[in-house]
Amino acid sequence: MMKKLFVASLILSLSGAVFAAEPTAQQSKMKTCNADATGKKGDERKAFMKECLSAKPAAPEAKLTQQDKMKKCNADATGKKGDERKAFMKTCLSNKA
Repeated sequence: MMKKLFVASLILSLSGAVFAAEPTAQQSKMKTCNADATGKKGDERKAFMKECLSAKPAAPEAKLTQQDKMKKCNADATGKKGDERKAFMKTCLSNKA
């Protein structure tokens, strides 16, 4: 019984550490806004930060299917030939968007 309790508490503590290490969306937004506010001071910075932090996040781009990605990359590769086309297609198809 004691061994099961120890294992369970160990698993819970490790999973908590993993979740705590990941920044929240608000923390990420704050970091981005702070970086963008570099050079601004006083009321200008305050106004910028208010606007930046209240801005709605951009809608996530719809994931392309592999077939759609292939069509898009083929269209973008128009005019490229040989090794140049091969390198372009490899890069284009490996993008996560």
